[in-house]
Amino acid sequence: MEWEFTPADVVKGLSDYRLEDFRRDLAEEVRLNLGEDEERCRHVFHLLYDLCYALATHQDLEAHLASYAYDPPTVQFLRELSPLMADNAAMLGAILQRQIMDRVESGMPLEDAIAEVGEWHRRTIAAELTQLG
Repeated sequence: MEWEFTPADVVKGLSDYRLEDFRRDLAEEVRLNLGEDEERCRHVFHLLYDLCYALATHQDLEAHLASYAYDPPTVQFLRELSPLMADNAAMLGAILQRQIMDRVESGMPLEDAIAEVGEWHRRTIAAELTQLG
């Protein structure tokens, strides 16, 4: 994806690019690349979003891929796309970092802010998945 702002702009609060914006843009990029097969697009979107999240939160790539060991083509697909997702992961990381900074700036200790943003992210994604049915 391409933006008219940088991850640093998001971290600094110069751009109000939020998690829902990122997910919408990633879903649109997947749809543009894969076509109108809704189920396939949804599946690839979730794979790519999870990859971006793993990269953005500095999880070990091989550990992340190990969860797909039952499906070698998926592992290969994600391994090949991981370098191409670096900019997306950086932007997602900036969104998460801004969320953490908002909490720290309001007086929350850093460790608590990190934990709360992790929980906020989990709830946000779960709510979105629930809405999809």
